[in-house]
Amino acid sequence: MISLPLAFDTIDHSILIERLSSWFGLSGAVLSWIQSYLTSRSFKVILNGTESPVYQLFYGVPQGSVLGPLLFTLYTTPLSSLISHSTVNHHLYADDTQLFISFSSPNFAANILLLEDTISKASAWMSSNMLSLNRSKTEFLLIGLPKQLSKIPNPVIQMSPDVIISPVCAARNLGVIFDSTLSMSDHISAVSKCCLFHIRDLRRIRNTLDLNTAKIIATALVHSRLDYCNSLFLNLPSCQLNRLQLLLNSAARATTKTPKFHHISPVLKSLHWLKIDQRIDYKIISLTYKALQNHQPRYLRSRLVVSNHNTRSSSVLTLLRPANISRLKITKRSFSCHAPVLWNSLPLDMRQLNKADSHIFPQPSLLALSHAQFHSRLKTFLFHKSYPT
Repeated sequence: MISLPLAFDTIDHSILIERLSSWFGLSGAVLSWIQSYLTSRSFKVILNGTESPVYQLFYGVPQGSVLGPLLFTLYTTPLSSLISHSTVNHHLYADDTQLFISFSSPNFAANILLLEDTISKASAWMSSNMLSLNRSKTEFLLIGLPKQLSKIPNPVIQMSPDVIISPVCAARNLGVIFDSTLSMSDHISAVSKCCLFHIRDLRRIRNTLDLNTAKIIATALVHSRLDYCNSLFLNLPSCQLNRLQLLLNSAARATTKTPKFHHISPVLKSLHWLKIDQRIDYKIISLTYKALQNHQPRYLRSRLVVSNHNTRSSSVLTLLRPANISRLKITKRSFSCHAPVLWNSLPLDMRQLNKADSHIFPQPSLLALSHAQFHSRLKTFLFHKSYPT
């Protein structure tokens, strides 16, 4: 992951305006409006009652605004185009640039040279566009099975003749901590620490709250963290998922003032809270529905193979699993491998095709149920799995 120091403050206004015109075709009143938004800004510093002179701002976009991140993204679009010409994959999110490449351990040296070359070109582009690469915050993470990682000698990246980066054990990416074996143990520990802090606070003030308010607080502070990117927890070992379930149980006890050793399932059921396994399934199935219905995001839709066999159930959308499935346990955690299993387990009425589109299958809006209808039935279906009668 490549980081840029003070990136929003170093954007050159003249380069940005030219880029909006040449790359995105903005002109006339729209371009003038953006130019007016950026220019005629000034600042001064006040220290111990002493004021500095007023200086004009020729660089930077206002932070904390809606347009700030958008303008920065448009400014760095050529960087994405530059990286796309290599075989290295990438994601750009605000001032973080992520480069990633897949290779087998014997091919480490050749692929690292390719990665180093891409980083060098990206660094050169940044320098010519008033940006700089923050080497102190640039991280290098190798992900693989322990046996694969042990076969790689001296795994380092040479950023420059005097800067060498060694692999880190774990790296944070948009709030999720990835470790080298994707065990998610470090991330679950961080989630646990944060959730327990909020649960303790909720327990302290619970006697001053009614039940509905306590549920809202638990949902906002605990559920939001348990559900954030929880698709990454798919088919984790039970020892890891149990840690998350204990957090949910603790939040339920604090919310309902249930004693510690009382059976928790009836309490969770009364709150209409899905258990951890079903919460993960809900996220995966929801992503599958959106990818099928809207054909977005493309990187997920491309992983789904729709069966078009003409059978009695041809009015029902069925997904096919990949033909060559690895025997490795970690394969079961992939979206392309397990999403079809979860999707095909849904009741037939939830997978019905839109009759208007079924004769030219597949089509946009190919599923009969709307977003609200599908997710309402999905919650009911998974609720019965969490608490079978």
